[in-house]
Amino acid sequence: MKNTSYINQEKLGILTKNELKDQVDEWHEQSKSVIFTNGCFDLLHKGHVDLLNKASTFGDILIVGLNSDESVKRLKGENRPIQPIEIRIKNILTLEAVTAISIFEGDTPLDLIQTIRPDILVKGEDYNPKDIVGSVEMSAWGGRVEIVPLTPGFSTTAQIDKM
Repeated sequence: MKNTSYINQEKLGILTKNELKDQVDEWHEQSKSVIFTNGCFDLLHKGHVDLLNKASTFGDILIVGLNSDESVKRLKGENRPIQPIEIRIKNILTLEAVTAISIFEGDTPLDLIQTIRPDILVKGEDYNPKDIVGSVEMSAWGGRVEIVPLTPGFSTTAQIDKM
């Protein structure tokens, strides 16, 4: 259950992997549950916001792993990201549900997940649970994976196509 008294505390903003590990250890010592999700979050839209808001309901602290610009480019193509990392960070941090962001350079957040060891990993229903990066590791340390419904009609690709 989400600790609503904690939501109103100041956001931590951007943390390195090691800073985040120390912070997660501290939250765990305080018996707070840590939720992790990740993505490119290029052109933040209602579908993203809904996913992040729903993710935040699974525990006390929501951390977003954010693909670096170089990572997005490798995954999505030469013309991506549409918005640079600075804008994507700013947009995500405006959301009340998000406590902290950590940027990762790889194609997956596996190293970040293994380092911080969240309690809950959240992805959208467009992912098959057995194919989610980090799901095996989550099981190994007693964490869990939650799948949330997508908001129909909202995707970054659809937004780009409209433009």
